[in-house]
Amino acid sequence: MLDPSWVFLSAVLGLVGSTRYAIATIAGTARPNLVTWVLWAVAPLIGFFAQLSAGVGLPAVLTLAAGLGPLIVVVSAVVTRHSYSTIGPFDVVCAVIAVAALVVWVGFDAAPTAVIVAVGADAAAALPTIRKAWHDPDSENLLFYVMVGLGATITLLTLDSGAPSGWAFAVYMLSLSLLLVGIVFTRRRSALVRANHRP
Repeated sequence: MLDPSWVFLSAVLGLVGSTRYAIATIAGTARPNLVTWVLWAVAPLIGFFAQLSAGVGLPAVLTLAAGLGPLIVVVSAVVTRHSYSTIGPFDVVCAVIAVAALVVWVGFDAAPTAVIVAVGADAAAALPTIRKAWHDPDSENLLFYVMVGLGATITLLTLDSGAPSGWAFAVYMLSLSLLLVGIVFTRRRSALVRANHRP
């Protein structure tokens, strides 16, 4: 097990990844889906305060960074108007589910339950970006997800408690990062192979 202070490195990795995504957004090489990214900012921040209520301690730092990072990306996308412009019924449904989960969270007095609900809300918010990554992998910044996944791994290695309120968000972030890295990498590679085989 790593020293708990390593969690600060994981938070820094997440924030650096978000900053790079924001820079790519400003440059127009990345186009974030605002439905996902707004909710990605809100859900972790709610989860962070729930973790504080549960007395989680340092692992909550990763959750805080997971909320602040997307906030940076949202601001860069709104200011430059370099966001993914196609927001259809699927995006709206996912947003409604995510917001509903956050509303349900308010009704829970138990902080550990609140953390799980916040994870569910964040996952619902991620669906539009997962779909976008599949159809338009070039609109994503691969390094961002690599750094977030690495940060989540470091956080998991610092845990000394088996309570879900401590590990749930980190496990979710690692799983989501691996999924998106896999989708973006394989879809880009498939497109490259198809391009090379064209007559």
